[in-house]
Amino acid sequence: MAPDASHGPARDAALDRIKDVVGEKGWSDDLNDHVPYVNAFRGGWEGKTALLVRPASTQEVSEVMTICAEARIPVVPQGGNTGLTGASVPDASGEQILLSLDRMTEIRDIDPLNYTITVDAGCILANIQDAASDADRFFPLSLGAQGSCRIGGNLSTNAGGVNVLRYGNARDLVLGLEVVLPDGRVWDGLRRLRKDNTGYDLKQLFVGGEGTLGIITGAVLKLFPKPKDVQTCFAAIRDREAMIELLTLCRAASGDSVTSFEYIPRIIIDIDMRHLEGIVDPMEQVYEHYALIEFSGANPDSGMQSAMESMLESAFEDGIVLDAAISQSEAHRNAFWFIRDGIVEASKEEGPRISHDVSVPVSDVPRFLEETDAKLGAELPGCRPGGFGHVGDGNIHYGVYAPVGMSADDFAKVSKKLDHILLESVAAFDGSFSAEHGIGQQKKAYMPVYRSEIELDMMRKLKATIDPDNLMNPGKVL
Repeated sequence: MAPDASHGPARDAALDRIKDVVGEKGWSDDLNDHVPYVNAFRGGWEGKTALLVRPASTQEVSEVMTICAEARIPVVPQGGNTGLTGASVPDASGEQILLSLDRMTEIRDIDPLNYTITVDAGCILANIQDAASDADRFFPLSLGAQGSCRIGGNLSTNAGGVNVLRYGNARDLVLGLEVVLPDGRVWDGLRRLRKDNTGYDLKQLFVGGEGTLGIITGAVLKLFPKPKDVQTCFAAIRDREAMIELLTLCRAASGDSVTSFEYIPRIIIDIDMRHLEGIVDPMEQVYEHYALIEFSGANPDSGMQSAMESMLESAFEDGIVLDAAISQSEAHRNAFWFIRDGIVEASKEEGPRISHDVSVPVSDVPRFLEETDAKLGAELPGCRPGGFGHVGDGNIHYGVYAPVGMSADDFAKVSKKLDHILLESVAAFDGSFSAEHGIGQQKKAYMPVYRSEIELDMMRKLKATIDPDNLMNPGKVL
């Protein structure tokens, strides 16, 4: 094992070698340059770094990691720094280097006939979507930060988004990976195969690994036929139980062509309208519960309009839907989605809150929301639960807003208790305390509480085998 060079002249010499590897444009020791990298973009975590490193190629990443392994310098990989759990933020010691992939942005290859695209890990998600569209193909991973998040981070956190119901999570969309290991070796797993049973599926160790086992530098991603018949509907529904009835009806009416099915309670629309310009109430009358639904087909005449209309006709007859509007233009569709996509920004302006990214079985979503809202209300009368999200895959973004007029300090005194009530309710429904945002720093303490000792033991042994010196993103996940 190499001597510890994390302090003193040996470390300084290692950092100088790293600077030589990446060149003048690839590093900075200016604290002002570090600010957007070492602070979480939504706040909550502030770190320091010994050196900001921005390699431009897999070879440079490999050489940097080789030096870090020899000198035992810990490394924090980062994509777009849009994560929500502090996974890509260094600690406050200033001993870790931050390795950003934001210079690695090449679309390496598009194979329309194989329905694949091969990309650098630093590619912005929206740019991958655009490149696929230019080839008359579709990359379905879609989330609010897609204009700034990077695919390496999306894969490292196994991102979900609004299209999981139809296309799956990030791990379902990747065929191959290129990964730089903690010792600097490069694993070239950039296979474009749908079928490959030659041993363990190693790529899945790194998808959702949050950079704790290695650094994803490239990926082969699945593409799909480009949707050319998209129908979007905003519906007021009878109650929460109705959302599952409506989802079932949608899947049957569309031939399982439901791309998105989002639940939005009235409290969320009210918060949007208080804090966002351009939000239009989707209906003249106010209702308590809404669903944002989208069908899509690959052909212009896929019949999605008639499927949507038929579904709504049945839903009205059965009393599932109380009111509905189908988008009549792309602008109208965007207005519907603005209500959903603006929730995060609007919530930041609403005042003190706790927020959790959880999942339960789809069939249990209504009962989970009802029971958890009641428990939270009993603990803090006047609190405003606002669970919304991807009902089609059981993922609820559960915010609990402070009672009107309560100070942030007073809310902080009860927030831990509210966290506990919510997470215990998730566990009671055999759910997950992290559906799509990852573990990072925020949720690490929950792992020994809600994951079994056998699971944790396997994870620790994997970590110790691949990263025995704990150099990769230490302090995250485990």
